[in-house]
Amino acid sequence: MNLPNLLTLSRIAFLFVIVALLYAPFRGAVVLAFLLFIIAALTDWADGYLARKTGQISDFGKLMDALADKVLMVGIFVTLVALEGFLPWWCIFLLLLIIMREFLITGLRLVAASQGKVLAAEKGGKIKTVVQIVAAAVLLAARSLAFDFNAGTGIYAFFYWTGLVAFILAAILTVQSGSVYMIKYWSLFQGDSATGNKA
Repeated sequence: MNLPNLLTLSRIAFLFVIVALLYAPFRGAVVLAFLLFIIAALTDWADGYLARKTGQISDFGKLMDALADKVLMVGIFVTLVALEGFLPWWCIFLLLLIIMREFLITGLRLVAASQGKVLAAEKGGKIKTVVQIVAAAVLLAARSLAFDFNAGTGIYAFFYWTGLVAFILAAILTVQSGSVYMIKYWSLFQGDSATGNKA
């Protein structure tokens, strides 16, 4: 267990604290949740940077980095959808698409791991993750503006609708990148060793 892997696993711990803060009754809790989310998101860059810098890249790190990202983002989106009166009811369908994709890709990675292969993240998946992070961050900022700063309707609406559009885009990119990934590595389910090359 090295520092890059600890940073990776810290995202899971951050999730529980962020969710608790979003339901906390005291003023400033949401802005604190927002700041912790930004820190958690930065660990996604930091763990990879440190792993490359120190030569500590490992199969465990590659697998857990992708898994920790999924746990953090799905957990945040589930919480945002669950917050009463915050997001429209139809966002649950976007969330279900995201969850479905992440379960399928995680299953694919486990199948690959059982065959001695590690499927590293691809460009489409990385772009998807960035858009998910932006969507969650902007929505958290909108909620913070409403609950912690009593911001005016105009500035709140700007952040809210920007975050909502980013959430919709994130769901689209999540499904699109997942479809490409599944098509590319589908033969792993058939035990074909010709695929499964690292991206």
